[in-house]
Amino acid sequence: MSLADQIQQKLQDAFAPSHLEVDCESHLHNVPAGSEMHFRVVLVSEAFAAVRKVQRHQKVYGVLADEMAGPIHALALHLYTAEEWAGQAPASPQCLGGSKS
Repeated sequence: MSLADQIQQKLQDAFAPSHLEVDCESHLHNVPAGSEMHFRVVLVSEAFAAVRKVQRHQKVYGVLADEMAGPIHALALHLYTAEEWAGQAPASPQCLGGSKS
């Protein structure tokens, strides 16, 4: 199972989302081919109702604690309730690190 699939399964189990995207963006960064360390997550769940943005992030970090301690280097989170969800999350910025600058 890929790391992206693991992340997706854990988030699905923890938040019962109405919408979930887990995108590996490692290929956009200065890392070896096939790396899984940079991710973008779009998660829409009623578990975020009446929860501030920082607390939403903390909840996700808690679910992904093992992955955050190891293979994940970067995690872009876009977390919404159904009422907040406009059908599209912002794209990740271009990487300027390493040889890409």
